[in-house]
Amino acid sequence: MKVVIVGGVAGGATAAARIRRLDEEAEIVVFERTGYISYANCGLPYYIGGTIEDAEELTLQTPESFWKRFRVQMKVHHEVTAIHPERKTVSVKNLENAEEFEESYDKLLLSPGAKAVLPKISGIGNEKLFTLRTVEDTFKIKKYIEEKKPKSVILAGGGFISLELAENLRESGMVVTIVQRPKQLMNPFDPDMASFIHNEMRQHGVKLYLGHTVEKVEENEQSINVLLKDGTALQADMVVMALGATPDTKLAKAAGLELGIKESILVDERMETSVADIYAVGDAVQVKHSVTGADVLISLAGPANRQGRIAADNICGGKSIYHGSQGSSVIKIFRLTGATTGINERTAKKAGINVDKVILSPMSHAGYYPGGKMMTMKVIFEKESYRLLGAQIIGYDGVDKRIDVLATAIHMKMKATDLKGLDLAYAPPYSSAKDPVNMAGYMIDNISKGILKQFHIEDIEKVVQKENIVRLDVRTPEEYAHGHIDGFRNIPVDELRERLNEIDTDKPIYVICQSGLRSYIASRILSGKGLECYNFAGGFRFYDAVIREQSLIETSLPCGMDQRK
Repeated sequence: MKVVIVGGVAGGATAAARIRRLDEEAEIVVFERTGYISYANCGLPYYIGGTIEDAEELTLQTPESFWKRFRVQMKVHHEVTAIHPERKTVSVKNLENAEEFEESYDKLLLSPGAKAVLPKISGIGNEKLFTLRTVEDTFKIKKYIEEKKPKSVILAGGGFISLELAENLRESGMVVTIVQRPKQLMNPFDPDMASFIHNEMRQHGVKLYLGHTVEKVEENEQSINVLLKDGTALQADMVVMALGATPDTKLAKAAGLELGIKESILVDERMETSVADIYAVGDAVQVKHSVTGADVLISLAGPANRQGRIAADNICGGKSIYHGSQGSSVIKIFRLTGATTGINERTAKKAGINVDKVILSPMSHAGYYPGGKMMTMKVIFEKESYRLLGAQIIGYDGVDKRIDVLATAIHMKMKATDLKGLDLAYAPPYSSAKDPVNMAGYMIDNISKGILKQFHIEDIEKVVQKENIVRLDVRTPEEYAHGHIDGFRNIPVDELRERLNEIDTDKPIYVICQSGLRSYIASRILSGKGLECYNFAGGFRFYDAVIREQSLIETSLPCGMDQRK
């Protein structure tokens, strides 16, 4: 059997190694148009910023090492220019000497990846404007920084690459500005949770222009100007377009393969395309979201690796199935860690799911053990069925651990109420006896039993304006004086029983504290007296962070400061 693979990196290289492990006699040829067949895409921003010092650390395998270990022919700087399914060949061009030839195959695997999105605006092609998708892109940016020593950069886009690059360039001393068309960074997060990301970026001096679109790019002698759609003009020494990527499916389209959303390649659960003996994996393929069942594009290394392995199994006569992508991801944002899995609240509502949520702020480990740090968790579930849909966590330590537990729970189709029963490892330096994941489960279990009734940040305006209710803040007087929501009167939770006579017990009571815990205790005290109570999800800390960030976005002032500074 002869297998030809178009493209290396996560999907193609993984498949090549797996095919060899399953079939020692197979002839395997990989064509890669760049000079690198297996490299760490996710490490590219860290090399530019100097965290990763040696460029060779980015290269996971070389053509020579792949041949030595797996006897796979890795032909770099070779571009496949056409697929001929009728005669089972591909046309190939050697980019080093312009030689063209045809290569036959028994099985063909496409792993072309995706290409950087570039807006259709004037100024694209400027030598001070870059994209970051390949190792070559990385070296180009690194060389420019070393030679020209730019002091400022504008990043267009607010996804993974943009944020990682922003952090690395800011820590190297550059003035960094991010322009993003949506009014938030990191779309996998809901806007409320993204507020914590925005705040961290601003605290480290990254200027954010959210809700803005790049209209034009033009160069002058010393710098490059970026004109926004609202007329705002920004200036920097270089610009990086990090607007995401689109499936690179020119070959598949020309060969007549069925295409899906954004002209991605349609594959079945075996990763086989609409044409027999042609498989496809990675950023170029359309997959099913494992939570919603919707057709999606998910450009992550983990799914690409799994798809490469599954395609390899089936190419070798196996029966492996790809069950869809869940979108689990994690990102470092200066001191913070942000992680998400499943779907967010916005996506759930768009899909017509009757959704509910809990928001909590647990410590990363036992409070009495030194060094514990708070995290903010948002867990999404379906009302009535309590199907676990997704989770988002922003914090410092232990975020990745919790998101992986929640990702596993979603994958195994657990109910949100089942989280309370998970037997998770505990020791004071690592967790609490009630792990944050367990705590989310306890809260959701209380909701299912009617013990906990909530109101949310989107309800605040109505609650403040509503008549015939009691609004109660149960924090300490010092906390209350430091900041509170108008209309909420202060009675500390520890004084509540003695001061019940100050409350109109004929009206529903809406209770808030700093994180949601003391207000829950207050709600139970009041409910024990037969009163109707609602607890604010997330607490004043959550409310204050979200509202402050929303006000900054609406003023359009980066870093919340006068733009002249």
